[in-house]
Amino acid sequence: MEVILLKNVGNLGVLGDKVKVRAGYGRNYLLPGGFAVAATPENLEAFEARRAELEREAAELLAAAEARKARLEGVRLTVARKAGDEGRLFGSVGTADIAQAAVEAGFELDKSEVRLPNGAFRAVGEYDVILHLHVDVNVEIKVDVVPGD
Repeated sequence: MEVILLKNVGNLGVLGDKVKVRAGYGRNYLLPGGFAVAATPENLEAFEARRAELEREAAELLAAAEARKARLEGVRLTVARKAGDEGRLFGSVGTADIAQAAVEAGFELDKSEVRLPNGAFRAVGEYDVILHLHVDVNVEIKVDVVPGD
């Protein structure tokens, strides 16, 4: 199945690319999510007519993500969790906990933007966390997990 990308899609292409994808991926993810349209002659023509508008929207999203990155660089968040004597947590600190700590600190952050490739934190300590704000914009922050109530 050939599609025209309406947004940048990681590991696939950028706005305006005509790419070949598996039918299920196109039908079940790209088309309903608004990431792409089928590469028919009518859609090609309609895309070319809207290209400037779509590129402007993409540039605005990128600029907003860059501004958020500038505000988040160097940020240090603290999350308090009940812990045992050896520093092991009763439970864990995951993406939702980190996003909530960021919101409480006055930053706009969704839990889907928090990347924890090694899973949730299960011990007291200092951790580096990557925030994926846009396809092209990532920022690293520090999260301190401390013993608390």
